[in-house]
Amino acid sequence: MRVASVSDYRELARRRLPNIFFEYIDGGSYAEETLRRNVADLEAIALRQRVMRDMTQLNMSVETLGQTLKMPVGLSPVGMAGMYGHRGEVQASRAATATGVPFCLSTVGVCSIEEVAATGTPPWFQLYMLKDRGYMKDLLGRAKAAGCPVLVFTVDLPLPGSRYRDIRSGFTGATPMQAMLTQAWEGITHPAWTWDLFVHGRPHTLGTVQDAVKEGRRVTDFLAWISRNFDRSVTWKDLDWVRENWDGPIVIKGVLDVEDARDAVKAGAQGLVVSNHGGRQLDGVKSSISALPRIADAVGGDLEIYMDGGIRSGLDVLKALALGARACFVGRPWAWALGAGGQTAIEKMLGTLRAELAVAMILTGCADVTTAGKTLLDRD
Repeated sequence: MRVASVSDYRELARRRLPNIFFEYIDGGSYAEETLRRNVADLEAIALRQRVMRDMTQLNMSVETLGQTLKMPVGLSPVGMAGMYGHRGEVQASRAATATGVPFCLSTVGVCSIEEVAATGTPPWFQLYMLKDRGYMKDLLGRAKAAGCPVLVFTVDLPLPGSRYRDIRSGFTGATPMQAMLTQAWEGITHPAWTWDLFVHGRPHTLGTVQDAVKEGRRVTDFLAWISRNFDRSVTWKDLDWVRENWDGPIVIKGVLDVEDARDAVKAGAQGLVVSNHGGRQLDGVKSSISALPRIADAVGGDLEIYMDGGIRSGLDVLKALALGARACFVGRPWAWALGAGGQTAIEKMLGTLRAELAVAMILTGCADVTTAGKTLLDRD
């Protein structure tokens, strides 16, 4: 299959990955209404075509939180990415570095903070707040010691949303015997993946939190432990505790409401990600792109605004910038690309986004992404 678009990597990943892992990354919560809205609402936005303008010089770079991004895109945290390609988070980090964009490592990544940082470019680190504050303090200390420049504090997961696809695939809810048989069958029927993961990809643990998990060694055991240890008591006051243990920029991820955005400003955050967790948490809420304009208008002058959810092309990136985002983060696209072909495929996927963004800029008369605004949109 020849790849033409970002979404083509989805089909390649579907063919190559075991069903349980493909459905885990591809699916959303409940009826997946929000998952579909994320994409559909971006598709419904019309760009305003402009012609006869000098577009020989394009600027795609942006400055944010002390870093220069060669284009306004980053790789979102994706849990268990090391199960889609060997040492998956390391491959993604290298692809991001080669492209000049940031990579954000999930708390529940297969590769540890230290392993990813050893690639030469410390990742942004995504934090889930767990009940054990002593362990969390040690975790933040490890992230600082590894040189992570930004902490991305995810706030929309006090407990995981129910994901029907995972139940149907046997990824969750299966008995130990059922899980063992399913995984064995998936390995036999996906030999290329099995060779890649089991010859080159071990160990299969959640590297950053593995020392905290006392029971079980399988990835699913780690996930079950994480789910039991999410802290539902967290409030904005807990950001003070985070700040006591982290002296770098803090980005709040998982904001859809203007009042929550204002609270993030009051709490001293340096950025926020307008996000519904890729449609994987509370189903039936609005899309990220529909929530973005009001939040950007309300607090865009007070902190950096990013967005994730539904980005499938460089055209989508420009639409989000026009509605107030400083940059966009993509999750499923890089996970699909990793599953389809590793680091090389992730770099090509990012190259596709860049090429599409260039076309969108040229044909809307936007020579500099930092000047993108609502005038780029056709609102008739």
